Amino acid sequence: MNPWFEIANPADVPSPALLIWRDRVEANLQRMIALAGGPQRLRPHIKTHKLPGLIQRQLELGITRFKCATVAEAEMAAAVGAPDVLLAYQPVGPNVERLLELAVRHPAERLSCLADCPEALMALSDAATRASVRLEVLLDLDVGQHRTGLEPDQRAFELYRLLGSLPSLAPGGLHAYDGHLHDPNLEARAAACEAAFAPVVLLRRRLLEAGLAVPRLVVGGTPTFPIHARRPDVECSPGTCVLWDAGYAKQLPDLDFVPAAALLTRVVSKPQPQRLCLDLGHKAVASEMAHPRVVFLNLPEAKAVAHNEEHLAVDTPQADAYPLGACLWALPWHICPTVALHAEVWVVTDGRAEERWPVTARARRLTL
Repeated sequence: MNPWFEIANPADVPSPALLIWRDRVEANLQRMIALAGGPQRLRPHIKTHKLPGLIQRQLELGITRFKCATVAEAEMAAAVGAPDVLLAYQPVGPNVERLLELAVRHPAERLSCLADCPEALMALSDAATRASVRLEVLLDLDVGQHRTGLEPDQRAFELYRLLGSLPSLAPGGLHAYDGHLHDPNLEARAAACEAAFAPVVLLRRRLLEAGLAVPRLVVGGTPTFPIHARRPDVECSPGTCVLWDAGYAKQLPDLDFVPAAALLTRVVSKPQPQRLCLDLGHKAVASEMAHPRVVFLNLPEAKAVAHNEEHLAVDTPQADAYPLGACLWALPWHICPTVALHAEVWVVTDGRAEERWPVTARARRLTL
């Protein structure tokens, strides 16, 4: 039996190329739904794939809520017909107007965003009033990553009260992303997750006791997905598990998602006896982390020795077995930024790569 990543028509696919396997994506989506306890519990993040086709499939499976990182991703989701989209980002500058223009163009869509300071709330309120739009806003909480948001304390309470008093804004609830929690040990990860989430629960209780509406809690990412999924009153927002990658496969052995995306690269030069040079440069695979940036499925012992814009040089004692033009298959260590480097993905169905999907939301703007 051939390995899962081999396709019948590699000669039809120019390299470097990103391929996704339809049956494996389906298996991951079904696993997400089962783990969450139903599609209504999910608000999957679309930043991983940026593909209308995958949103359409999730809609078919009953998933109606989505999370995104850019206005372009929100535009893509709206165009596909997603009924509920959260921009998990605080819009500033021209992006405030862009978000409200999107709300005007898609009045049937439930569109929301994040905020974490009075200045942002004031700007959103003024712009929404001018646009005659009522915009739902979730308070962004910092539960330990220290990237955005504010700690779930008295200051957060007061800011949420301000949110509820401003014209043209509607309190949408709380958002708590714990992306800093990815301990390989599930028990340790769960303990850290519970500790980070406890102040959020307390804040919600205080807000409700003060008579303020808290319609939803949007929490977690892929590493803490199985932990938050045990809570009956939250929306889970995993993302990477739709396609999976080598990094999470190594870091999160308790999660049984399968790799559904891989890179096809070819040997373009053999400059030294044990060296292969591949067409898998920085422009084809995410390079924000140290090596290994990919794990080769058919040459796992290959060691990266140089990486440039269009080249990846690897050393292997098996170099003689790979002639010029030979194909190598690689799992990206980080799939999300890797997808954004490709204008299209090849979709593999029944062992053949014949359909190509544009990576629509890799662009920063989809409308003029």
